[in-house]
Parts: sequence; C-alpha cells; structure tokens
Amino acid sequence: MTVKLDFEECLKDSPRFRADIEVVQSDVSELETRLEKVRCCSYRSFSKTILTHLFACFLHLLPFRDVRRFKDVKKEFERSSEALEGALARNAQAPRGKQHEVEEASSALLNARKAFRSEALDYVLQVRKDMLSLMEAQAQLFQQGHQSLSELDQYRHKLNEEHTQFVLNAAREKRDMEQRHAAIKQKDMSYDDSIMDFNADAANGIAMEGYLYKRASNAFKTWSRRWFSIQKNQLVYQKKFKDQPTVVVEDLRLCTVKPSSENERRFCFEVVSPSKCCLLQADSERQQQAWISAVQNSIASAFQERREDTHSPRQRCSSMSASHLIGGGGGGGGDQEDEGYKALDEVQAIPGNRQCCDCGEPGPDWASINLGITLCIVCSGIHRSLGVHFSKVRSLTLDSWEPELVKLMCELGNTVINRIYEARIDEITIKKPHSSSPRGDKESWIRSKYVEKKFIQKLPETGRNPPLRSTTAHPPPPPCPMVSLKDQYLAPSSLSYVEEEEEDLSGLHPGALLYRSAALQNFPVMADALAHGADVNWVNMAEESSTPLIQAVSVNALAACEFLLQNGANVNQADSNGRGPLHHATILGHTGLVCLFLKRGADYNARDKNQKDPISIAVDNANADIVTLLRIAKMNKEMREMDGAFGQSGDETYQDIFRDFSHMASNNPEKLKRRSADPKT
Repeated sequence: MTVKLDFEECLKDSPRFRADIEVVQSDVSELETRLEKVRCCSYRSFSKTILTHLFACFLHLLPFRDVRRFKDVKKEFERSSEALEGALARNAQAPRGKQHEVEEASSALLNARKAFRSEALDYVLQVRKDMLSLMEAQAQLFQQGHQSLSELDQYRHKLNEEHTQFVLNAAREKRDMEQRHAAIKQKDMSYDDSIMDFNADAANGIAMEGYLYKRASNAFKTWSRRWFSIQKNQLVYQKKFKDQPTVVVEDLRLCTVKPSSENERRFCFEVVSPSKCCLLQADSERQQQAWISAVQNSIASAFQERREDTHSPRQRCSSMSASHLIGGGGGGGGDQEDEGYKALDEVQAIPGNRQCCDCGEPGPDWASINLGITLCIVCSGIHRSLGVHFSKVRSLTLDSWEPELVKLMCELGNTVINRIYEARIDEITIKKPHSSSPRGDKESWIRSKYVEKKFIQKLPETGRNPPLRSTTAHPPPPPCPMVSLKDQYLAPSSLSYVEEEEEDLSGLHPGALLYRSAALQNFPVMADALAHGADVNWVNMAEESSTPLIQAVSVNALAACEFLLQNGANVNQADSNGRGPLHHATILGHTGLVCLFLKRGADYNARDKNQKDPISIAVDNANADIVTLLRIAKMNKEMREMDGAFGQSGDETYQDIFRDFSHMASNNPEKLKRRSADPKT
C-alpha cells in the first residue's frame, strides 16, 4: 500500500484526487479482507514452537481498530462531499433576481465548503495514520521476535529507522495540519481561488483546469458539472479522471469567448466556434473572469504559434513550374502570398464588408463564398449550420484563398446582397439584430433571411413574360419581379453594358434571368435570380440547350463561372452538341477557365457529337497551354489510380502548376494567350 495523496489536490477536490482516493479505498478494502482471513485462521495449524508465539503476537498487533476508524472517517468524508455537491448545485441555481435566495445559497455553500475541506484533510491524515499504525505493528512484532530470529536484526534496524522517520514526518504533518485547519477557519471561503492560475508553458501541457457547469445542447438544456481544462490549443472536459477527454473546441484559433447575460443563471460565459456555441458557468464572478482571460490568452498563444510556423520556408517542387511551362509568367510563391494578403484586404474594402452582413459587428473575418458576404464568427457558425446548399463558410484569415474566389468576393459584397435579401425590411416589423444581440435572435434572423427568404421582393401573380423553355422535370417557378433592376442592382459598368445590348431583363423568368445575366457578367442580377429560385443548371432549349455556365464561358467570365460553380452548377452538363463547359473553354482558348473547370472536377475525357474530347480539340487549335493543363490533369489522375487506395489527393507539382495558372488567369490573363505552332511535338 503506497500513499500518494497530496494536500493541495485534496483542497482542489480535483478528479486526480478522487482517483487517488479510489485507489486508497481499494487497498484498504483488500487489507481488511486479508486481516479477516488471518483472524479466522486456527492456531491448531501451527506447532507449539516459536512460530506459534510470533503468530499470536502478530494477531494482537494487527490494526483492526485503525481499519474500522478509517471506514468511519471515510463515511464522514463522503457525507460532507455530497453536502458540498448539493450546496454547489443550489448556489448555481439561485436566481439572479431573488437576493434572499442568493444569500441563503451563498451562506450554505460557505458552510458546506468549510466542512468538506476539514473532513477531507482529516481523511487524508487518517489514511497516513493507518499506514503508520501498520508500520508500528510490524516494528513491535519484529522487536519481540528479535531473540529467536537474530538473522533479521539488520532488517529490524532498518525498519526501526523508517519507523522513526515516519514518526517525525507524522509529527511534522500534524503541525502542518493544525496550521491548515486554522488557516481554513480564518480564510474567506466565499470563492475558491485554488485553480485560478493560467500557465501557457505548464510542464504537463495543461494551461488551465477546474470545474465548470456545462449546459447540454439537447432539448432539456440540463446543466452538468464537469472538469474542464485547456490543453494543446483545445478546450476539453471529462467527468472522471480516467475518462477520455471530450473536445469542446478543436482549435482555439477558430473561437471567441464572451460573458453571457441572456441566461437566468449567474457567472455564465460563452465559447463560440463556427460549428457550435458552448454555454458554461463558473462558481463565482472571479472564476468566470479567470476562465474568460485564460481562453483569450490561449487563443492569442495559438495564433502566435501559427505565425511562427508560417515563417518556415515552404518546400516546393522545382523540377516543373507553370512559369517555366508558360515562359516569363507567374513569379515566385512569396509574391503570390503577398498578392493573396493584398487581395484579402481588397475583399474587406468592398462597400459594407467592414461590418458583418447580418449583425453589423465590426471587423468580420469570415465569409460566405457562395453569397459573397463577410461575417462575424457568431454569424458564420449559424451560416455553417444551415448547410452548404445555403451558405459555404470560410475564414478570411485561417483558410487559403484561390485567386478566382477572391475575385468573386470583390464582385459582390454585403451592400449588394443586403439590397436583395433585405429588400422589404422596411415593410416588416421584424427587427434586425445587432452585434450584442443574443445568438438565438441572430439565428432566427439568418434563417428567415436566407432559408425562408422573407425579406426579398415577392413574386407577382400575373403580368410577366413567358419563360424560355426549360428541361427541368419540375414545373418552372413563377416569374421573377425585376422592377427597376438598373436602379437597384446594376453597377455603372454593367449598366452601360446592358444599355449597349438594349436588352430589358426586368420581365424575365428567374432561370432565363440567370442565363442572360451570366453572359453580361452582372453579379447582382445573378444573385437576385438565385434568391428568387432560379435553377443554376437551367437549360435554354432555344439556344442548343445552353446553360448559364456555358453562357459565362462564352464571354470568358472567370468570376461568373466561379460564382455559378459555388452555387451548385454542374461542371459537366453538356449542351445539345454534347459539349460541356470544358469543351467550350477549350474551343475558345480560355486557359484560365480550363484550369478552373479541371480543379472543379470537369471530365477531360468527355466527347461531343463529333467524338472530340477537350485534349484533341486543344491539339487541333494549337493551344499549348491548354494541352499542358489537360495532359497534366490526366497524368495526375492516372498516377493516383495506380497508387490505389493509398494514393494522395494530388501531386505537389500538379498543384503548383494549377496554382500558378490560377494566379495568371485572375491577375495577368494576357499571359495566357500564347499559342504553339505544333503542340504535338
């Protein structure tokens, strides 16, 4: 039996202390069982020799009384522990508005905490005293048998020295215990400061730990007390020390923490991540502030570690690069990263993007890439819960951004989208939430805005031109009211373009409107058509079953194609000639679009009615860049298929080449006009 109980852990009442108590109790139970067996042994089994005398002495000295005393102290400890748990629960449930109940609960908690700590200290001391009693019994036994067992004299001297040391240690611990008892009686126990230290460099990797109440996410919203800790840039909790920790926040860089006043219980705070919101409660205001500071410091430490990691050099394959394949283009990886940071600044500089699109919180660092808006972390979590068919959420600071996505974000923005999805906000009494509004209000608003679409312009019953023909199995949706589109949505550049075309879009069906606006590269009108239920894969039978994506390809609209793809456009949907978007981009020589479609999973083996695939079309057109892209994509897929189930997601060289082509298509499209006289060579 080895005693490992620590007085500091005893005062914390941590899961580690509870686990050690269970070990001690198990050892004592085993000792009690063995003593009972010895007691029942018959003297008749021993001969009338010195062994009989030694055995009788041993039975006389065994600590049966100490074992019984240990069990009594254990009962008192368990009773005070249960009383403390009940007092903690009543203190946590005391309503904020009933001061007399709060005072009664606080007073009861104070008394229960004092009683528990006193009983816990007595319990630990009793465990150590029981061990001392056993050692004393052994010492006396060997003293009485010294004359007959002189060969054990050396061991007896050693045991006697250990016994003397135990006596000294016991006296010292007794003095310490008296001082601790006196300190506990004088100490203010209205709060518990035993776990208030935050240490990011702790040897065990645990920066902060302690008990918190956690509200369940089920329908009952029950509260449970769990042992929480911050470790490895994660917030985790466990019920028992041996339990596997449950991760609350996978990466602290993706969350924020703030006090919560919308709950009836006191000392609550929220840990908000993009996927969920965890409501926690401390035992006191001081602990609440300590935990909030600890989470904030851990977030800062996580970001600092990430910045240090990103300064390390990136290993890139130099055997092949798009700059060598194209000649004189692209630049280095560092220049592209600088351009990426500059592009993100441009996204945040779009009108309205400095505040969250849905609640107005300043400095949003999240975005919905299919809607083209910026969001705060709370609203981004709500958007993520809607599903990717409504909103695709990405971090502006933590995720990598492709240049075509940045270009798409710069075409829309919060101001444009709110003109569409909040067009009737003045006619409805629902109040838009602000940055300090409860999460529930924000979630209700976002669902009404993007899922139920309560605030967009309503569709009229009659008075619209008939829609163009569609091949969709379901009946076409009702006509879309594009009243004063030029005044409401069109940018000046788009407006002049529409006037040159002399095409009135105001009476078109949503699918036809999306089809026409894709060719005009008019993003606000495209977004409005989708908001009114336009099928992103709508087919115009009057123009060879062309789709909005093929229309965008015809004018080399890279950002428009990306917008349609992010909103669910089928990259392989072919027209009546069997030609999909990749065929059309290859025929027209739009290298940037070829690169985009290949990254989005376009089928480079698809054949049109003339049995031509994109590779053969590119060879016939003598377009070396497109031939290179198609052949590298094909080779990369074949290599992955050869590797089987263990194949990687993409060769590094392949990814570097397509990354460089994407940057050129977005930033230097004139460099993709090169043609070869004989690409077959």
